Amino acid sequence: MTAALPQSAPPSSLDQAYAACRTIARREAKNFYYAFRALTRERRDGICAIYAFMRQADDLADDESISRDQRRRNLEAWLAEWRSVCKGGSSANPAFVAAYDATQRFQIPLKLLEELVDGVSMDLDRAASGDPDTYATFSELYRYCYLVASVVGLVSIRIFGYSDPIAEQLAEETGIAFQLTNILRDVPEDAARNRVYLAVEDLKAQSLTVGALLHRLPKAPPNPAERALLAEYARRAENYYQSAQTLIPLIHRESRPALWVLVTIYHALLKRIEAADYDVFSRRASVPTVQKMAILMVGMARMAWARAFG
Repeated sequence: MTAALPQSAPPSSLDQAYAACRTIARREAKNFYYAFRALTRERRDGICAIYAFMRQADDLADDESISRDQRRRNLEAWLAEWRSVCKGGSSANPAFVAAYDATQRFQIPLKLLEELVDGVSMDLDRAASGDPDTYATFSELYRYCYLVASVVGLVSIRIFGYSDPIAEQLAEETGIAFQLTNILRDVPEDAARNRVYLAVEDLKAQSLTVGALLHRLPKAPPNPAERALLAEYARRAENYYQSAQTLIPLIHRESRPALWVLVTIYHALLKRIEAADYDVFSRRASVPTVQKMAILMVGMARMAWARAFG
């Protein structure tokens, strides 16, 4: 499908917009960018455009140098400009120009990008200043994970290509696996920002409190209750990773290596957390660059094979 460009954006501007998005993704995307490299150029540009759009929204919502009210106003103004682009208006924002083109090229519902913005703005709307950001139940946390991660998956599979509708449910659950992995890795960093992304009902089940998690001794290893809680979240994430494995064969042959790279890197991160006996406090869990490069090399070889013999 030929992309419909914003009215005042000539092709050279579109090329420049995609180039700017590639730069943002290369600088910021980390684990995601390794997977981007295993895509064909057109699909990689589409993913980079969506990533740049998402990065801008996230940065606006997360800028703690200004008040929540000001962040909300900034995000609303940014969203208003995006909606204007979707109606044919022009913009100097390369993420808007490229992301809109990607939505047309890959038939991505604009509603999904609106949901991405809903996800990053949730923290601005939920808690009063000074109160910790929490979720009462796992169902509430699931909704947050859906908006900030599953929606990314639902956008991505449209760029990757698929035909079986079940891929959409599997992409949702893959996003949950990724976000639960992020939550486990980032427990101490989130606590330092007055955030607890472990449901209060799950804390209570282990006789833990939000306050105890927020004010624990820095770098102290997890106590038995904390370890049990983190292990339970890891178990849930492992269950959702099964959906990721089922999803990979349903994706367009040329795109499967990219999804495989992403799933493999994220799952390796969860495995490192498990291997550390859930001690995410003493040292931040990460997948070594050499391991990620090895995974990428396998993914690139698989892509070359798919293009040569697909």
